[in-house]
Amino acid sequence: MHQQPITFRPAGPADATAVARIWRTGWRDGHLGHVPEELVAARTPESFAVRAAERVGDTEVAVVDGALAGFVMVVEDEVEQLYVSPSYRGTGVARALLTHAEHLVRRHGHPRAWLAVATGNTHARRFYERQGWTDEGPFDYPAQGPDGPIPVPCHRCVKNLADLDDGTDSR
Repeated sequence: MHQQPITFRPAGPADATAVARIWRTGWRDGHLGHVPEELVAARTPESFAVRAAERVGDTEVAVVDGALAGFVMVVEDEVEQLYVSPSYRGTGVARALLTHAEHLVRRHGHPRAWLAVATGNTHARRFYERQGWTDEGPFDYPAQGPDGPIPVPCHRCVKNLADLDDGTDSR
């Protein structure tokens, strides 16, 4: 567990470069060997930079001692992206970001959240299960490629948020 406090805030345009760097590193760590090569080829450093800049409005960042330690993207009831800088892995930042994302989904009016995890990413699948998420089984997630969706073998994980305390947030 990280000893310094973790704060959350909406991402701004100035965060896009750091978000892209964290996203690309984490994506490669969790996806290489588990997704179609067509998607790997499409996920260039430039693609992460463009996507991070375009997605600022969906992104919240975790900050530890002034440093951007990780981020989460939430769209409606989906926790779409959650990544932590390698230097903050194992410190509790991922767990705090996931809890924060659950509160965001709940605030959007959804009683249940979902996310997709690449089938071969057993480390992430175990993490989500430890956080109370349920694996509902395999499905193909339509990842956006340069020429349209690319089906990615994933598992759909869900969590009932009805019991979340709306009076407290992770901020």
